[in-house]
Amino acid sequence: MAPPNQTDCCGGPSESVAVTTVGVAAARELISPAGGHRYLDVRTEEELRRLGHLVEVDSSLNVPYMFVTPQAGSRVKNAQFVEQVASLFTKDEQVVLGCQSGKRSELACIDLQAAGFKNVKNMGGGYLAWLDHGFPVYHIPGQGTA
Repeated sequence: MAPPNQTDCCGGPSESVAVTTVGVAAARELISPAGGHRYLDVRTEEELRRLGHLVEVDSSLNVPYMFVTPQAGSRVKNAQFVEQVASLFTKDEQVVLGCQSGKRSELACIDLQAAGFKNVKNMGGGYLAWLDHGFPVYHIPGQGTA
C-alpha cells in the first residue's frame, strides 16, 4: 500500500482534503442571487450544448475538467483546469461546482483546494440529481435538447 500524501490521480501532490458536498436543493439556494455563491460547470462544452445549463446562460461559467479525445472517445484531464479557473475566480470566492453526476466536480474541488481555493463546494448528484428534483435547465436559443 502506498504511503499517504504521495500523488493524486493526476500526478499532482496529494493531501487528505475533505470536499464539502451539498445536495442540489442546497446548491440551488447557494447559487441563487441571495446565496452569495457562483456556479462553475465542469462538464464539456458539448454536454452543455446538448443538455443545457443549470443557471441562466448569461451567468453560466464553464471550465471543462476533462475533454473527450477523438481517439475512441476517451476522456483526458484538462491540464490547464486550475489556471483557467484562477482566471475567473479569486481563491477566496464562494463557488459551487457541478457536472453530470458529481464525480468530476468532486475531483475538480480536490484540485482547486490543493491549489489554495478555500470556498469550493461539490454539488452532489450533479445535473442528473438537478433534473430529478425538477429544477429548471436553460438552453442557448437555437440549440435543442438531447
